[in-house]
Amino acid sequence: MLELQGHGGSVVLQAVLERCIALGARLAQPGEFSQRAFLNGKLDLAQAESIADLIAATTQHAAKSAIRSLNGEFSSAIKSVLDKIILLRAFVEATLDFPEEEGVVSVDTDRLLKDLDVLKRELEHIASLATQGNILREGAQIVLIGAPNAGKSSLLNRLSGEEVAMVSDIPGTTRDTIRQALQINGIPLHLTDTAGIRETEDVLELMGIVRARQSMDKADLIILLLDESDTSSVQSTVKAEVASGATPVIVVHNKIDLVGAKSLRQSQEGVSHIYLSAKTGEGIEYLKASILDAVGWQREEGVFMARARHMDAITHALLSLRGAEALCKQLELFAESLRQAQQSLNQITGEFVADDLLGEIFGKFCIGK
Repeated sequence: MLELQGHGGSVVLQAVLERCIALGARLAQPGEFSQRAFLNGKLDLAQAESIADLIAATTQHAAKSAIRSLNGEFSSAIKSVLDKIILLRAFVEATLDFPEEEGVVSVDTDRLLKDLDVLKRELEHIASLATQGNILREGAQIVLIGAPNAGKSSLLNRLSGEEVAMVSDIPGTTRDTIRQALQINGIPLHLTDTAGIRETEDVLELMGIVRARQSMDKADLIILLLDESDTSSVQSTVKAEVASGATPVIVVHNKIDLVGAKSLRQSQEGVSHIYLSAKTGEGIEYLKASILDAVGWQREEGVFMARARHMDAITHALLSLRGAEALCKQLELFAESLRQAQQSLNQITGEFVADDLLGEIFGKFCIGK
């Protein structure tokens, strides 16, 4: 390895780089150093991915979780389950292949179910921690929906702590989507303010309403704003449209300062209803707590930084283990279910992984790293 240091601005450094390339060097590929470490057995795949997660971390919680994964805590937890699966497979397959051999113990169904239950509970706990890590990594897409002048822009400004969107008493001020990244208790969230939904002939406002509806389709969570001081039928139409979708919803009753109401958090038919004032900030903590609950944050210790592919592998492994439970008297199928669970978990650490997946993973790293 050769390390060069140059003084001056980017022009001098670029000249040094060009000269190095002219002499036979080449630029590193995205993620090449991390990929070499993986291929040479210095890191497993989950640890290598956590390098990129650490670089991209936007909160302290996310950075700490990425470091835990980089240090191998996630991989160790997965390997612990893998070791138990392999041990159980070896026992079952030895019984199948060498039933008459000395030292081979006959199968006890109760023992199989007990060992399988231990595996499932351990993997379910890992899944819970990984789910929290995935929230830290990806955040959640939250969309503010409501009739014009319901206070969406005011709520966006209140949650973000700055004047991101213009606020006016004139209905229809917001005609495009406004996106803002923010944190609640260290959890990254992506909040989108949208145009108020109503019947209108204004072409620009109609375009904004179309974008609002498109944002609803992509959201992980919808915050439906209702103006407690507005008794018109416009809000009922918006409520019906939001209720018809499958996306989780928090209903916010805004402007309680205008009607003399108190802040409140309650559940109605499984839906959180928050009474607050975006203008004064009264009740905003109720909304923050409801948002964290709605996106699945559980404040667990020892969270691992996890990706969608990790969650998919864990889910498939759990399905295989649950399938094995119904097959404990059909040992060949029981052993096959264990093999499938093992294969799914091996994809996390990279024991068995396709080359095209490696290219996709490391291709998203920054250059060189």
